[in-house]
Amino acid sequence: MKRRGEKIAVLTAYDFHTAKIMDEVGVPVILVGDSLGMVVLGYENTLPVTMEEMLHHVRAVARAKPGELVVADMPYRTYETAGEAVRNARRFVEAGANAVKLEGGEEVLAQVRAVIAAGVPVMGHIGLLPQSVEKFGGYKVQGRTTESATQLLRDAKALDEAGVFAMVIECVVTKVAGQVTAAVGAPTIGIGAGKDCDGQVLVVHDMLGLYPRIPKHTRTYADLGKTMRKAFAAYKRDVEQGNFPGPDQSFS
Repeated sequence: MKRRGEKIAVLTAYDFHTAKIMDEVGVPVILVGDSLGMVVLGYENTLPVTMEEMLHHVRAVARAKPGELVVADMPYRTYETAGEAVRNARRFVEAGANAVKLEGGEEVLAQVRAVIAAGVPVMGHIGLLPQSVEKFGGYKVQGRTTESATQLLRDAKALDEAGVFAMVIECVVTKVAGQVTAAVGAPTIGIGAGKDCDGQVLVVHDMLGLYPRIPKHTRTYADLGKTMRKAFAAYKRDVEQGNFPGPDQSFS
């Protein structure tokens, strides 16, 4: 798709039915992101997410049998060594994922190479790294200094040479993200990184208006939160007033 100049649409999914609908409309890449920690499990960030929690949701998505690519996020502290990365990557493949995603650049090259050598495709992730949010001092845009931009280019080229099939670029200045995209052969998937990336990814709860804090980089395509509140309130009112169930919902 990158060679043909086709933009790549990526979305997160954490359950069977959402993945099924995404597959029906032809979303080419479904990411089972560790963002589920925040939007599904109620954690403050992605750090508490465990392998078992991720595997549970990967299996649910895989049961939808999507015809396209399913990528599983490797959670915090599950790929600190090459051996650990390979073991956990294989667990994701056994759960139904086609590939895994690791956060980091030059510092995780040994893990990336080991996982690829073990036969599991790897998607990289540079820029803002949610699993390293404490090191960054919060969710801050990257690439605003010469030093930061230079390191991003180094990380991207290193991952590209290591053999990643794609890489996420998160919350990076548009110009720098464009330079990275032009410098690597692997497709870049932006999130808060401008339109010059080869593709884009959004968290499904953000784009559907289901999460209370909508990031700047998100476009809300539907306000399902508002729709759900109205539906729940209407149901509660019908039950309280004796209007549900009615004849059509009853058996004689």
